[in-house]
Amino acid sequence: MHAASEHPALPAHDLHLIACPECDLLQVLPPLAPGHRLRCARCRCVLAARPAAHADLPLALSITALIAYIVANLLPLMSMSVVGRSASTTVIGGAYEMWIEGQVVTSVLVAFCAVAAPGGYILLVLTLLLAARRTPVPPWTGEVLRWVHHLQVWSMIEVMLLGILVALVKIAELATVTPGLGMYAIGALVVLIPAIMGTLDLHALWERVQWVADAAPVPPPAERPA
Repeated sequence: MHAASEHPALPAHDLHLIACPECDLLQVLPPLAPGHRLRCARCRCVLAARPAAHADLPLALSITALIAYIVANLLPLMSMSVVGRSASTTVIGGAYEMWIEGQVVTSVLVAFCAVAAPGGYILLVLTLLLAARRTPVPPWTGEVLRWVHHLQVWSMIEVMLLGILVALVKIAELATVTPGLGMYAIGALVVLIPAIMGTLDLHALWERVQWVADAAPVPPPAERPA
């Protein structure tokens, strides 16, 4: 663990200023080695971290997560059999049934937090990792980084999985429930998405973004009349 310095003695081109999100102390972040963290000199809040994982690991995890996401949304979560009748549903199908039953708010929350946000997060991370392989990194990468942060907060597959398990316990005495491939795919996503978050080096990607200012052309000076 290292603390950020307030009075560093490093060259100016190697320094980066950052405000602590907890105490607002403006500090200088020196270059960070893989596997290390930087903490605030005042409140010890973690300011930056560099994963020690291989550079291709986040891409491999993201591709695996995309496959698991497709399986989780196309194949049934479970099948339920009661008195000779059986039924099955998917995540999207469950949200749709809630909408039909009049539970509009719950339906929208499930569709966004369990379908839209995780899918958007995985696609944006894949876009980000593929763009990072270009030299120079495209300027729009910074906007993608912002959206990755926002969708990361709203991806709540683990909450949905917990709700499904609670429901299974309650209906196990009334019906025969068989988990489907979609359930196993959701379980894989619960592990894969945090693994992507833990291995993705966002700090290094921010450093590679080249910001381009769209300067408006300056019109030539008007000629004075003779």
